[in-house]
Amino acid sequence: MSDPDVRFWFDPVCPFAWMTSRWVRLVQSQRDYDVEWRFISLRLLNAHVDYDAHFPPEYEAGHTAGLRMLRLCAQARDDHGPDAVARLYPALSTRVFDVAPDAYDPTDLDGLVAAALEEAGLPAGLAAHLDDTDRDAQLQAETDEALALTGKDVGTPILHVAPPEGAAFFGPVISRMPSEEEAGELWDHVVGLARFPGFAELKRSLREKPQLRSFGVEPGDVGGQEDWHAGSRRQKKEGSGS
Repeated sequence: MSDPDVRFWFDPVCPFAWMTSRWVRLVQSQRDYDVEWRFISLRLLNAHVDYDAHFPPEYEAGHTAGLRMLRLCAQARDDHGPDAVARLYPALSTRVFDVAPDAYDPTDLDGLVAAALEEAGLPAGLAAHLDDTDRDAQLQAETDEALALTGKDVGTPILHVAPPEGAAFFGPVISRMPSEEEAGELWDHVVGLARFPGFAELKRSLREKPQLRSFGVEPGDVGGQEDWHAGSRRQKKEGSGS
């Protein structure tokens, strides 16, 4: 099998991965790219972290829900091929992010997953793999694979353009969906920068709230800025150690 044009590592509960994936799908449709959707688990990435000390209170349940959905995606890929993941990812994440604030409950995935599987044309029985911890070693391996391309101080998404020799990078982190006219131009700028051999990082932690209904930001609106220090909306608690 030939390598794809782009490999995209995602966690279905990451809002910025979801925003970037929608943009990449737009570029894919304009340029006829082959995109391979791969798995990176925020819960496994942060397995060593004290969630109570480092993250807002909802993060542990959210990241755990992402791990459970990735187990489902891994089984779907094994049983039905990579195209199943290409369908299932948006079917899941739309129900996480294209909903009213607080409508998504990360501790109760049954209805969300049943609807997503139906939309993706996949068997309802795949939902049994949400708690299949035997999948975690495979998900850890794909998470490690992504980090080997970028280094460990990153989050989601991770993209690899023209693999295996091409550039790999974390992001880009975007808060607004580009227009059809802007999508390709933004892609060319990002990839051009990443392909420069000496390029390492371009970053700021101030981010707009993503243009997602679950964040209370409707399409066309601009979310307020927050400081996402270390990928979170809240810095480590005072007195919680080094």
